[in-house]
Amino acid sequence: MKVVIMGAGHGGTALLRVLHQMDSVDVIGVVDIDKEAPGITLAKKIGIAVGASIQSFFARGVDVVLEVTGSDTVYRRLQEIKPKDTVIIPGNVVSVIMRLIEERTQLVQVLHGKQRQIDTVLNSTHDAMIAVDVNGIISLYNRAAERILGIDREEALGRKAEEVIPNSRLHLVLRSGESELNQEQSLDKTRRIVTNRVPILEQDGQIIGAVAVFRDVTEVETLTNEITTLKDMQSLLAAIIQSSNDAISVVDMQGNGLMINPAYTRMTGLTEADIIGKPANVDISEGESMHMQVLRTGQSVRGVPLKVGPKKRDVVVNVAPVVVDGVLKGSVGVLHDVSEIKKLTEELERVKRLVRKLAASYTFDDIVGKSEGILHAIEQGRKAARTPATVLLRGESGTGKELFAHAIHNESSRKYSQFVRVNCAAIPETLLESELFGYEEGAFTGAKRGGKKGLFEEASGGTIFLDEIGELSMSTQAKLLRVLQEKEIVRIGGTKAVAVDVRVIAATHVNLERAMQLGTFREDLYYRINVLPIVIPPLRYRAQDIEELVEYLIHKYNQEYGRNVQNVAPEMLQRLVNYSWPGNVRELENVISRSLINMKFQETTVQPYHLPELVATNEEEENAEKVKKSIDKKHREDGRTLNERLEEVEANIIREALINYGGNKTETAKQLGVSIRNLYYKIEKYGL
Repeated sequence: MKVVIMGAGHGGTALLRVLHQMDSVDVIGVVDIDKEAPGITLAKKIGIAVGASIQSFFARGVDVVLEVTGSDTVYRRLQEIKPKDTVIIPGNVVSVIMRLIEERTQLVQVLHGKQRQIDTVLNSTHDAMIAVDVNGIISLYNRAAERILGIDREEALGRKAEEVIPNSRLHLVLRSGESELNQEQSLDKTRRIVTNRVPILEQDGQIIGAVAVFRDVTEVETLTNEITTLKDMQSLLAAIIQSSNDAISVVDMQGNGLMINPAYTRMTGLTEADIIGKPANVDISEGESMHMQVLRTGQSVRGVPLKVGPKKRDVVVNVAPVVVDGVLKGSVGVLHDVSEIKKLTEELERVKRLVRKLAASYTFDDIVGKSEGILHAIEQGRKAARTPATVLLRGESGTGKELFAHAIHNESSRKYSQFVRVNCAAIPETLLESELFGYEEGAFTGAKRGGKKGLFEEASGGTIFLDEIGELSMSTQAKLLRVLQEKEIVRIGGTKAVAVDVRVIAATHVNLERAMQLGTFREDLYYRINVLPIVIPPLRYRAQDIEELVEYLIHKYNQEYGRNVQNVAPEMLQRLVNYSWPGNVRELENVISRSLINMKFQETTVQPYHLPELVATNEEEENAEKVKKSIDKKHREDGRTLNERLEEVEANIIREALINYGGNKTETAKQLGVSIRNLYYKIEKYGL
């Protein structure tokens, strides 16, 4: 439609702007006698012809003239000169048209805005949506549908749903008018969806389309599993924090309390009601909140001293930031009680001082027993402690020879000096000599620069305990003899004698007299070390001490194992008394330890069924009873010491057994319930 606007004032200008944007209208000219009118200026700007007269435009074929001058004279004049097919619309009608056009424009803008809102909502939802019209043509297809189905929107819109989407049932819903709710459907081998399909109805019930809303179930299941895993992790972390003995507090990114554990309450006296949701400095008595510092800087702090709680408890604080995906979410602090740290430090220092000053850690008060044999040994040990003479401790393995060595040193004038223990059987022969006497630089391959002091030099001024001295080689025995005679040593590879002031305590379970006869032990060394011999009786000759030893060991292992055992049952004690104890006190320690381990935590009395299996036989128990009776009888008849009488009885029993078995030592050992090694030792000891 070709239109000419008559009048270029404000009304004509507004009309020009509207009509110029309409595709169905072609404004071919603007007419006004005022060449400076705003409509004339706008028309020139947008390329529309202008003029002071309308005659030239009629020749181009004008369909409509919009007269907006507001003059009746102009309107009548136009009616007179217009071509037959041209329509003249007066200004008042144009005003109505303008209002209608403006309303339409506004309505279109509103509709476009609503459409954009609807599109935004549809495309931002996580659920996929597809709608079809009454013919099954897809008219709605959002981005979630693109993502789940893998089909572009441009490819889907305007086509039938069953042609584009595999397994689509929207066309069936259009036919049936029945909704399909919560239907599960497989898209492929790995993906499944759950969908709702419903028909779209007019008010009169007529079907005008259908819509499907669906979501990926596999994605939902993955999210569910992730949430479950996160909840499990949260529960696990909460359990760890709650069970920790360290006081722990957690705050959020604003510094408000999120969590504390029971250890925190015990240390500070503050409960969850005092902390949760409160500022991080609510628990600080003196000092700055390290939680707030960490939240400001994002850096950990360690070892900061503070006072916390109403009692102003001294603590040391470690605080670290909690960062999730690069974002600071809060901080966690661990508090350590300074008083407890001080206590442990002092205890450690006390132990260190004890180790440094008292390498020998036992005294005669630690030797348990009231039997005549052990009391005699203790008396001999106390006498030995008052002299600098060499002591020889004799007794079976496990009788407590090292205990006596410690006690003698600690009761001697050398108790504040070194106590050096050397197990002669545990150190290889090739190293023993260099360990005892030291060596000079270059004495052998691998020797340390500057040489090395030997154990005799290290123990100078104190005591050296030579355990299992009967295992020394003849060459080492010769050097030891020199130390005992001359009070000096010569290092390996050296020529200069070094004076040493050391007290020697030796121990052995070997029959040294028999060893001298066999030529494995030097006679001159024997007389040097056998100055003060102390014989420690085996446990089988100390039956009356077993009850006291058991009480002592129960107390010891209660502390070590955290138990509360009070006593032993009488029948169990009788079994212990009747047993021969070939391993002596060491074996008794093993038996009591294993018995306590076999007990339940709530039990306080050791019963016979707690005992590990003992190897004693009925014959052995009978022999032990015979020995006791013999001891009691002879004790009344002569004035010899108990140890001398016990040795005589033991020798007689072994002699009789050897005679009964024709000298067969294996059968004799079985009958007596002792090991072959132990039997050979006793035969050598008693010269049988």
